[in-house]
Parts: sequence; C-alpha cells; structure tokens
Amino acid sequence: MVLRDVEKAFGEHEVLKGFSLEVTEGEILCLLGGSGSGKSVTLKIVNGLLRPDAGEVWVCGREIGSGDAEALAEVRARLGMNFQSDALLKGLTVFENVALPLRETTDLEESEIAERVRARLELLGVAEAAEKLPEELSGGMRKRVGLARAVVRQDEVQLVLYDEPTAGLDPISKDSVHQMIDELRELELTQIVVTHDLETVRQLADRVGVLHEGSSPP
Repeated sequence: MVLRDVEKAFGEHEVLKGFSLEVTEGEILCLLGGSGSGKSVTLKIVNGLLRPDAGEVWVCGREIGSGDAEALAEVRARLGMNFQSDALLKGLTVFENVALPLRETTDLEESEIAERVRARLELLGVAEAAEKLPEELSGGMRKRVGLARAVVRQDEVQLVLYDEPTAGLDPISKDSVHQMIDELRELELTQIVVTHDLETVRQLADRVGVLHEGSSPP
C-alpha cells in the first residue's frame, strides 16, 4: 500500500498536507500521531470512504484516489476493517455477526459459511461465544469478534485496518487484542494499526509511521 503526497481538507481546515506512507506486504505498521493529526482520515482514505483532494492512493495494486468505482469495489473486497468500537450488531449472535459479510457479498453455501466462521472464531479464541449476543461478552472478546468478522473472507482479504484497537480497554484486554493481531501473522496479512498507545507499538510494530500536523515529520 502506498500513499503519495496525499492532501485532504474540510473547508479551510487542512487535515493532510502532502502525507506519504508505504506499507510492505505482510507487515504490521503502527501509525502514530496526536489527536487531530489525521490518522482516522488516513484510514478512511485507504478504505475509500473519503477521496483525497490531491495525491495518489495505491491499495492492493489499484489506484483508488481518483474515485474509480471499479477499482474501489475491487479493493474493498480485499480489505478488513476493525473499528474503534466493535460495531457489532446487537440483535445478532456472534456467529451471525461474523457470517454477515459472507452472506452479503458471496454465493457460498451455508455449510461453507459455517465452516469459515468457526475457523475464524477458533483462531481468535472466541469459538465458545458463537451463540452469544454481543452484550454478553467482555470488551476484549467483542474486539476479537469484530476482528473475526473483518477477516472472515480469508480468501480475499489482504489488508486489515485497525482504528485504536485498544482504546478504553483494561490491561488484560489490551494484551488479548495484541495477541490476536499478532496471531494473524500466520494468515500473511498486511496490517495497519492506528494508535496512540506506545505499548501497542512495542508489542506489535514491524515498522512505525508518524503523522504530525497532517504530514510526515522530516
């Protein structure tokens, strides 16, 4: 993934000012920056929720900064997103939450969907929670379920984005999230972790990117 001289403003407020970043396939990159530095905006540009005002955005081999609909659809099929809040649907069980992307975007038989969902829940250590509702789970377990949903399309997903994955968690739950991200190395996924938590960086980062006032420090 490559961002090259990306700019983004909202009215007169410049958020990104020529920001560049390169992420190597299969690595975990932690993106650091203070509040308001543009970290979350960067993630939204990478997943196509926002278009840059200038610059190039290369994700999974396609340039999406220009807003090409075909390129964007192809890239989104290869992205997993783990939100700062778990973003689980409260009325669905853990199994149903994780199965939702497969049911919405594939023609897989229910038996294959069930197999994929179980495999991801087992990988992330929450298989026993399959029939529970999100409100019955701890914060750390909800984070794991959210990640299982993000990577359940394992044949397609190449890049996973995390927005402050340990925000608001106690130390034990933080360790659990660190472990789950590290465990995903076996899937050879590229992972970008937006965080301000230096312990997360120490635990996980292969490399560190820094955003300061909308650009990379000299």
